[in-house]
Amino acid sequence: MANLKIKEDSSAAKSAKSKDTPAEEIPAKEENLFDQEGELVVDVFETNTDFVVMSAVAGIAVKDLDISLEKDMMVIKGCRQNPHDDSNQKYFYQECYWGPFSRKVVLPEDIDVDSASAQIDKGLLTIRIPKVEKSSGEKLGVKLS
Repeated sequence: MANLKIKEDSSAAKSAKSKDTPAEEIPAKEENLFDQEGELVVDVFETNTDFVVMSAVAGIAVKDLDISLEKDMMVIKGCRQNPHDDSNQKYFYQECYWGPFSRKVVLPEDIDVDSASAQIDKGLLTIRIPKVEKSSGEKLGVKLS
């Protein structure tokens, strides 16, 4: 299993706030059937050279993201901190998801997970996994008996 280090856009790194709390330090809420993890929305496609996964992760600190790769599965986990966490607020609409999220992506066979890279630029996470050339295989002759 490989964990990816995420390259961050230099302008986003300069503007990162120090008050962000890593996902592991968030106090656990009382377990409830309706308190489920959010699901990260992704675009998955391939180019001639790469298998690519893209997702909008604006507002998520790099330290709050964890990307792990196994031979046939990628798992992206993280936590989106609520910047307006105030119990006195009375929402008219609350459509943004705040809290932990995860997403599993099934990977194709013809990729090199050891050469994968991840980058965040302007709130867009891009994970690139290079393809490996498929062996054309050898023809197997069949003998009649």
